[in-house]
Amino acid sequence: MSSNVQNRRVLSGMRPTGQLHLGNYHGALKNWVELQYQYECYFFIADWHALTTGYEDTSRLEEYVWTMAIDWLAAGINPGVSTLFIQSKVPEHAELHLLLSMITPLGWLERVPSYKDQQAQLAERDLGTYGFLGYPLLQSADILLYRPQYVPVGEDQVAHVEITREIARRFNHIYGRETEFELKVEKAIKSLGSRNSALYRTLRKEFQEKGDSEALSKARALLDSNARLTVADRDRLQGYLEGTGISVLPEPEVLLTATPKVPGLDGRKMSKSYGNTIGLREDTDSIVKKLKTMQTDPARVRRTDPGDPEKCPVWDLHKVYSSDQTRDWVQSGCRSAGIGCLECKTPLIEKVVEEVAAISKRAQEYEDNPDVVRGIIAQGCERAREAARDTLDVVRHAMAMDYR
Repeated sequence: MSSNVQNRRVLSGMRPTGQLHLGNYHGALKNWVELQYQYECYFFIADWHALTTGYEDTSRLEEYVWTMAIDWLAAGINPGVSTLFIQSKVPEHAELHLLLSMITPLGWLERVPSYKDQQAQLAERDLGTYGFLGYPLLQSADILLYRPQYVPVGEDQVAHVEITREIARRFNHIYGRETEFELKVEKAIKSLGSRNSALYRTLRKEFQEKGDSEALSKARALLDSNARLTVADRDRLQGYLEGTGISVLPEPEVLLTATPKVPGLDGRKMSKSYGNTIGLREDTDSIVKKLKTMQTDPARVRRTDPGDPEKCPVWDLHKVYSSDQTRDWVQSGCRSAGIGCLECKTPLIEKVVEEVAAISKRAQEYEDNPDVVRGIIAQGCERAREAARDTLDVVRHAMAMDYR
């Protein structure tokens, strides 16, 4: 597989289905905030994806889109270093989805694990649509359009990236052979300049004849740092280096992220569909009330009964919010019945209220200035379209569809 030309790029997105909650924040957004200062990040609001299970009622979709944009900004996503955009405002997503649909075997979509699982979980909805069957392909188009090296996911989502890799591999196998490839490679090598051309040839020889992995790494770095190369020439030289054709759509890699378990108020995973969430902008009185009545270890019927924190969903929140000292206090006090459940929750309530209040304050500033938010998203959509057009130019050329 060719090394990705955009080897510092990360892409991720979320469906706009209402205001975000603490599960979304700690499961994804907080990680995005850290990644944006390490990589070139593209984050998109997946409004088309929201239609795959909610096509029958789109009356609040626009509201949810702008709510999500504000939630992201309030959570710390920085538009100065990240590209934030709306999926449907970049129509290239639809074109790549269409082109990929021509080569994707139907069986690949039918065997995606979440396909039958979600049909069973959402049995009350009519999900016998192409949109629902084809959502993993749209997701693949979303990813491949920006040719990222990494897609940040939790362990339960690795399969979604794997089908993207398979689709990229199939596309490259069908379309990755270029007429007059060697002639174009020679021209591209010369464009490196005499010194770098000689170095590239030496490193390629070291790798292909001796399998020197260090030479391969050095050659990749040489190509990635050369500003003279076009995207197409960089792909060609990467393929020539590794003994293949061009990698039109590089296979993305999983960036496995540690996602803390954020329990809902009933002990199950925090989810809007379960109605067990604490919103990212919820008011203080509501948070306090919810956490005070949150489910605890069922063994603690009376205040004097000892408990087991490992069997209490409140403990999972302590692991997210509390210091080592507080967690030690919880472990000791709960197991010895030295503290009651409400006492255990008190420092946790303070931390959650403090975090949500800070996010809510920032969100209100954006709510009061909607034109600022729309401007940020408009600029992000323009940047995303530029990157998307570059990819589609390469894709159309590979498919011999760049008609003159």
